[in-house]
Amino acid sequence: MKALLDRARSFRQRVDFESGEYRKLAEGQYPEALFITCSDSRVIPALITGARPGEIFELRNAGNIVPSYGQHAAGGEAATIEYALEVLGVQDVVVCGHSHCGAMGALRSGDDLTALPGVDAWLGLARPSLAPVLTGAPDELELSDVVQRNVVNQLAALRSYPVVRQRLDTDRLRLHGWYYEVDTGQVHELDEDGRFRVHAG
Repeated sequence: MKALLDRARSFRQRVDFESGEYRKLAEGQYPEALFITCSDSRVIPALITGARPGEIFELRNAGNIVPSYGQHAAGGEAATIEYALEVLGVQDVVVCGHSHCGAMGALRSGDDLTALPGVDAWLGLARPSLAPVLTGAPDELELSDVVQRNVVNQLAALRSYPVVRQRLDTDRLRLHGWYYEVDTGQVHELDEDGRFRVHAG
């Protein structure tokens, strides 16, 4: 923690806050995309995309789960999606899963989560739609298949939001599914045929 604290204390000395870039941030934010991904500390959206401050609006939680519209009376996920689209006018939404995901790994292995009731309840939101890929023996399931299916499922959950459907119907919104490999840095993109592929940069 000391190293993190030291870097936070010296942040202002390491960055040119007199530059036009940072002065513009005080006037408001105009992100290009809403980036929905896992809370995992190895997944850093700005590092993956090369985004500068103000370019991406982030929504992070265990397993990059999007509760279906109306599933919770109030929640950070619904509020963030609504704000990103209605107020910030974001036109692209990325749902990004990743390799070595503990949340999806727990679902794949059928881990006993009784000691983690909050985690168990949260992952329960994703469990039913993953049932088709969780039917086999855990050692026969590739974690990447579970993670990628979860990305597809969360994109479907996004479409349950009226604000999302309205913008999709009028070509004002694009949805993207990504699978990020933490050990190689490769980003696999969901294509129209439902397969994840690495595209040339």
